[in-house]
Amino acid sequence: MENQRNIILAVVLTALVLFGWEAGVGYFYPQAKTPTQIVESGGAKNASSPTKPTREGGLMDAADRTLEATDLKTELAAPGRVKISAPGLSGSINLTGAIVDDLVINRHRETVEKNSGPVRIFSPAGTPAQQFAQVGWLGEGGVAAPTASTVWTAPANATLTPTTPVTLTWANPTGQRFAITYSIDQNYMITAQQTVENAGGGAVSVKPFALVNRTEKTASLDTWNVHSGPIGAFDGSVTFGTNYKDVAEAGTVNEAGRTDWIGFTDIYWMSALIPAGAKAESTFRSLGNQIFRADVVYDQAVIQPRTRQSVTTKIFAGAKEHKVLDAYEAQGIANFGLAIDWGWFRWFEKPIFWLLTKLFSLVGNFGVAIILLTLIVRGMMFPVAQRQFASMAAMRAIQPKMKAIQERYKDDKQKQQQEIMALYKQEKVNPLAGCLPMFLQIPVFFALYKTLILAIEMRHQPFVLWIKDLSAPDPLHILNLFGLLPFDPPSFLAIGLLALLLGATMYLQFQLNPAQMDPAQQQVFKLMPWFMMFVMAPFASGLLVYWITSNILTIAQQKFLYSRHPQLKAQAEKDAADKARAAARTK
Repeated sequence: MENQRNIILAVVLTALVLFGWEAGVGYFYPQAKTPTQIVESGGAKNASSPTKPTREGGLMDAADRTLEATDLKTELAAPGRVKISAPGLSGSINLTGAIVDDLVINRHRETVEKNSGPVRIFSPAGTPAQQFAQVGWLGEGGVAAPTASTVWTAPANATLTPTTPVTLTWANPTGQRFAITYSIDQNYMITAQQTVENAGGGAVSVKPFALVNRTEKTASLDTWNVHSGPIGAFDGSVTFGTNYKDVAEAGTVNEAGRTDWIGFTDIYWMSALIPAGAKAESTFRSLGNQIFRADVVYDQAVIQPRTRQSVTTKIFAGAKEHKVLDAYEAQGIANFGLAIDWGWFRWFEKPIFWLLTKLFSLVGNFGVAIILLTLIVRGMMFPVAQRQFASMAAMRAIQPKMKAIQERYKDDKQKQQQEIMALYKQEKVNPLAGCLPMFLQIPVFFALYKTLILAIEMRHQPFVLWIKDLSAPDPLHILNLFGLLPFDPPSFLAIGLLALLLGATMYLQFQLNPAQMDPAQQQVFKLMPWFMMFVMAPFASGLLVYWITSNILTIAQQKFLYSRHPQLKAQAEKDAADKARAAARTK
């Protein structure tokens, strides 16, 4: 009766997991939902709860996407722009305000489709996906400083390239000449040098500033293990603790310490301000309507007549490629490589990532690189596997004695456990030794998991056939015949071929393990592969490729080691015969 209750409880818990899984998957791997609706109530317009962001980020509302395309066409067709053309970035600078508000990332596409176009990171103010950078001055003591509506002057036919900086100029009526010299490198860094020249009759005071402005509408998903939102390094320490909600509730968030850099990050993209060689105060601000700003304000500068002063701010706007970030860090930007949220275990994750990228450079297919990584990991753990099987052999050998103890003390569970522990000690058997290889795989699995969801180098990497992006879930589902039937299964039933292979290989692997003494435990082990199939289905395809390969290698190892330990095979055959006889008696 006790065993039956345990089995019923296991089935009920499994059903709860299956039917409650959709909510969990919807949180960690949300899909685009119905666009935000505007509902009129009492004469006021109130927006319903915003659409939940995805790992990729970007506009989720179909109406916003349509409006964005229209607004961009209008804004970018207007005159008064300086073209940007570099290997990493393309776009333009708006001469009204000297604002960098038009940037696309040349090395990365919007989707897996080859004609989807480059990823857009900056859009002009007022567009649904607005994000831009601006530098300027705050005038002190009545000095007329340029504003966001100031129209700057650029050299004729100027184009900002890595070899041709562009200087924008503007002068006020009292003799102060302002200049911004923009330069750009081969990757994602724009440098803005702000200069004030005082040709007036008296000293003037100004405060240089720089800012990044963006909407939360395009933010990627912020989760417990991957940060998306406000980010910065202060006194050399990178902070991931502030999110958009914190800034919205507080209005203004001042980060303590010297500002090394500050900005906003998505999982794959980042915009940040880096003060170059000057002290600056930094702040995150909420401007309302899902608009946020990160700014740096430099100390007040007093410019005497016939002198000039300059301050330099670097503006990063691009993809979080680890080599690029590490190179900028090597040039003096404190902990810039940690803008990728590796977490506490980066000491282990980064070597796994390094090995994966090396294997990928050798074979040219990231899925094959994952398989090769699995072979290397399993090869390194083969000695441990041998010890595991030796322990399994010993466990099988003492199973008759364990059964006798269980029968003898079936009414005294405490005494039964004491006698079993004494048996382990007498026979020098460690029942946990067989779990060691699985525990050793956990950090590898977690490191690969973090690598697949963080590293942009893995984004949109194909494997074979229908697997076009190993960093995304399996796109085809069995229940709709791989897209042939016109419906999308609910997420808890969105089982792809990879998930099915995972469940099948895990089932075969468990079949080779020693039979559990407790019938309830046997039922749990029978359900576990199929439970894991549902759990893992929405995870990145690359993780499933890793686990399936690991299961296949484990099965091969078990077959090989069975040949080295004949007593294991003999005991397995005996267990199977005992099970058959027990089943026959119950009929």
